Amino acid sequence: MEVDFAQWYTDVVTKADLIDYSSVRGSMIIRPYGYALWENIKNELDDRIKETGHENVYMPLFIPESLLQKEKDHIEGFAPEVAWVTHGGEEELAERWCVRPTSEVLFCEHYKNIIHSYRDLPKLYNQWANVVRWEKTTRPFLRTLEFLWQEGHTCHATDEEAHEETVRMLDVYADVCENVLAIPVVKGQKTDKEKFAGAKYTYTIESLMHDGKALQSGTSHHLGDGFAKAFGIQFTDQEGKLQYVQQTSWGFTTRIIGAMIMVHGDDRGLVIPPKAAPTQLMIVPIAQHKEGVLDYAYGLKETLARIARVDIDASDKKPGWKFNEYEMKGVPLRLEVGPKDMEKQQVVLVRRDTGEKIFVPTDHLEAKITEILDDIQRQLFEKAKELREEKTYVALNHGELKETFAQKTGFVKAMWCGDRSCEDQIKEETGATSRCMPFNQEAVSTECVCCGKEAEKLVYWAKAY
Repeated sequence: MEVDFAQWYTDVVTKADLIDYSSVRGSMIIRPYGYALWENIKNELDDRIKETGHENVYMPLFIPESLLQKEKDHIEGFAPEVAWVTHGGEEELAERWCVRPTSEVLFCEHYKNIIHSYRDLPKLYNQWANVVRWEKTTRPFLRTLEFLWQEGHTCHATDEEAHEETVRMLDVYADVCENVLAIPVVKGQKTDKEKFAGAKYTYTIESLMHDGKALQSGTSHHLGDGFAKAFGIQFTDQEGKLQYVQQTSWGFTTRIIGAMIMVHGDDRGLVIPPKAAPTQLMIVPIAQHKEGVLDYAYGLKETLARIARVDIDASDKKPGWKFNEYEMKGVPLRLEVGPKDMEKQQVVLVRRDTGEKIFVPTDHLEAKITEILDDIQRQLFEKAKELREEKTYVALNHGELKETFAQKTGFVKAMWCGDRSCEDQIKEETGATSRCMPFNQEAVSTECVCCGKEAEKLVYWAKAY
């Protein structure tokens, strides 16, 4: 990791059987183990989305060009990334279709047809889908031409209700990151330069990778009434007056798997937090050719399936090979059992995060496994949080900012005047971008780190994926 982080990442995603490369440039084949990981994350998030009153729907894959162009700022923001369909079969289309980069305009067209009265509000829709963005430089999970995500699109009667929705869904994302994936996040608002094209404002959660680069891990946008006016989405309020709806959109993608890899992984491969792991406990029989060992191991699997996602490797590979394989795949906990363990009525548990071996009597096994998995989940979060704190710096002036980014990687907290030219200058000189204006503001100084004028906001700056 410390020698070549980029190569380490590429090795991990392929050797741990998460992905394979495709003949389609910039696209990946998500293998069963990688997809099982995504399904666990998806299920955790989908439960939370539904608990907050949202319903899942599905929109078309293609968007007519004329529909996409209805919202000017939106199409300008996405134009460089759009993939166009020009032919159907052998016939040239009368109008180009784009492969959806996001689905705001499709939802807007639908909402115009189904929203008429205040009684129709709020509309709280979400879809799980794939989208395509024509990236120049790609990397598995982090940036691919096609990726999987969910995108929520909602309509509300008032600006206040839309704001509450924007905050609520950002909190849902933060909950999944911190409590499922053990990734600490900074919550805040994007600058106007970095906000979603067509949005009133964008809220974000930002996380820090092991190499000190930042990753945008989820965004929630208050769209205001700009899309509603472009598409004519109106409703009659309780006083009989026509009003435009206030809208939000929010998205969470497979790039979060890349974040999990880069936050928790080590030189032996993946480290997966138990709540997200496809297999939480892997049973490896020792001397399995001896009488009774396999039957005993399968009996343990059946019993322990009540408390964890359990699998067993009864293949003819050597135990050492199996140990290395499941360390590479990041399985949180390994259970070893052989003839001597059976005699002593015990098993050996091995933690993936620390490598610690624990001898556990079988009559205490269920409670101990639950305790260890909970501790691994907690310790991974604390370790990631400590690393983030170690790699978070403060810059009080222009010189300090440039020196910090020249010598270190991580978050740099610095004040900003709010001027776009200062934001552009910092990026040009350091390669760092504004990650967010954190909700928890603090005044580390009174002057803009770039121009020295009176500061408006504290900003987290970082080089980013």
